[in-house]
Amino acid sequence: MFAEVTTALLDETAYVEKLRQSSHNAGAIVTFTGLVRDYNADGAIEGISLEQYPGMTASALQQLLQQASDRFALLSAGIVHRVGYIGNYEPVVWVGCSASHRKAAFDGAEFVMDMLKKSVPLWKKEHADGKTAWVAAKASDEEAAMKWLRNEGLSDNL
Repeated sequence: MFAEVTTALLDETAYVEKLRQSSHNAGAIVTFTGLVRDYNADGAIEGISLEQYPGMTASALQQLLQQASDRFALLSAGIVHRVGYIGNYEPVVWVGCSASHRKAAFDGAEFVMDMLKKSVPLWKKEHADGKTAWVAAKASDEEAAMKWLRNEGLSDNL
């Protein structure tokens, strides 16, 4: 498993290869790349800035991967998240999960993405019209995380 926080552009091909090399007997590899959109509920934006608490963020990413690995019997998993300024349409997060079967790999990747905003300390600002504004947590993100917590009693582990 690997977790990384970076200011660099994401090298998705390298992460897939790293996942493949650590996934002996894998029957499936599922990846997800999240991109910065050029809009929010209020209109156009010019990009985002993400801030972290160094050390704590990487540790939380690693813990999240361990939870996914344990829950879905993943053979390997990885997550790379950018911080700093990120322009529209640029990759901001990459997640990969490998497993013996596709359902476990898909479920693992979905779990990681759904739990990310709840369990990893990252703070987002949006840039628009020369101004920045902090972004509050969305109810839909909370609902996505809660479906996993309700279904499997994981709330004590987070």
